[in-house]
Amino acid sequence: MFRSQAVALPRSAESVLATNKVIRNTYLLLSLTLLFAATTAGISFVFALPHPGIMITLIGYFGLLFLTAKLRNSVWGLVSVFALTGFLGFTLGPIISFYLNMPNGGQTVMLAMVGTAAIFLSLSGYALISRKDFSFMGGFLTAGILIAFLAGLGAIFFEIPALSLTVSAAFAILMCGLILYETSNIIHGGETNYIMATVTLFVAIFNLFTSLLHLIGFASQD
Repeated sequence: MFRSQAVALPRSAESVLATNKVIRNTYLLLSLTLLFAATTAGISFVFALPHPGIMITLIGYFGLLFLTAKLRNSVWGLVSVFALTGFLGFTLGPIISFYLNMPNGGQTVMLAMVGTAAIFLSLSGYALISRKDFSFMGGFLTAGILIAFLAGLGAIFFEIPALSLTVSAAFAILMCGLILYETSNIIHGGETNYIMATVTLFVAIFNLFTSLLHLIGFASQD
């Protein structure tokens, strides 16, 4: 019995060290990708580059996402994750430009940025400190994101403003859940690849920011 416990303790310590390493690498890479995305967004904004359009955006996003998942265990996965986040940042530049040209546009963008940062830090901090298991949210988030994504496409192609606002509100809530879920997933060993953990958290932050931008932008209009 004592021998079994002696073997179990080092394994437990090793598991904690591995988890801490994934957390550290994830948040370091996430910080770098957010900075890189901000740079590409700034470039597209300064040069007034047009938005690539919904089809190119979807093809680029899912293509780079698939490539990143494929290369997640190699050094090329790092190149791919920067390509993915940089591309998303590039598509964000024209969107920010659109809102800045609106009345109170600067305030709208700033509120969306501050709100996104506050929500992400609060939820991540809560999951890290409480160490609660949010794995039960997995099925709900998968179904909810799929439904919201399809509804979002419908709102774009059929130009339904009310549906678009509803989708933005739904995505804001779902991304909050995704932040809790993925952070919990890392803590409890469900996600051991920091590249994929970074991608999930980055996409959650990106969608949360664009959703808040849409909602605050609409609320600020007369």
